Amino acid sequence: MSGRVAGRTIIVTGGASGIGAALARGFADEGANVVVADLNEDAAQALTADIAAAGGHAIAVKVDVTDRETVRSGIATAVERYGRLDAYFNNAGMNAPMKFLDVSESNFEAVMRVNALSVLIGTQEAARQFLAQGAGGKVVNTASIAGRQGFSSFAPYSAAKAAVISLTQAAARALAEHHVTVNAFAPGVVATPLWTKLDRELEEIGEGQNGFDSMASGILLGRPADPADIVPTGLFLASSDSDYITGQVIPIEGGMILV
Repeated sequence: MSGRVAGRTIIVTGGASGIGAALARGFADEGANVVVADLNEDAAQALTADIAAAGGHAIAVKVDVTDRETVRSGIATAVERYGRLDAYFNNAGMNAPMKFLDVSESNFEAVMRVNALSVLIGTQEAARQFLAQGAGGKVVNTASIAGRQGFSSFAPYSAAKAAVISLTQAAARALAEHHVTVNAFAPGVVATPLWTKLDRELEEIGEGQNGFDSMASGILLGRPADPADIVPTGLFLASSDSDYITGQVIPIEGGMILV
């Protein structure tokens, strides 16, 4: 089988829609065994059926990324089916916009759990599997431009994605001796169902001026990203081409933030 990730087993959390689904399809097209891990099991099953119909290899597992036992179970299912784990993508995420002065403890905790705690849990459990195999592995995290600068309507989300960047760096230092690399990519404005939901919620709280169109207007390349724009970087980070890269965050945002 040919392809940049041929024969590799890759788990993608939040893999049933948006960026995760694009990554899952892209990995399958390049010969990987893809494990679509999602809380929405029906959507994950539908995607894996599409991948199989196109000649790819994929299975669906129901995973709550904030629940360590289901994360472990998802990894165990992948290894039972395909024999090993090669890359783990901590991609699942959510946002619930609120005006800064209205942010509640429950809002903050929910956003941090799904976006940041899940990365800690996923990285730890994937690393344990890599260490058991004894041949290294790759962890890739979905960060965001919101992790580089705070947005007033997305304060908990910005904090969570900044945590993703810090966890990426900390894990890279901790796991390098075991030949496990840990990297991240940071999208900007991406046309996904998440943004459709965010636009509606921003309107509801009177922050519609900070929505999709407003943020996309500052992109140097003149358009928001499509999930497919993320796939080449995902493939690079999942393949042997990135073996000498760790602890890094690759921006994929069309020139929104220049630092």
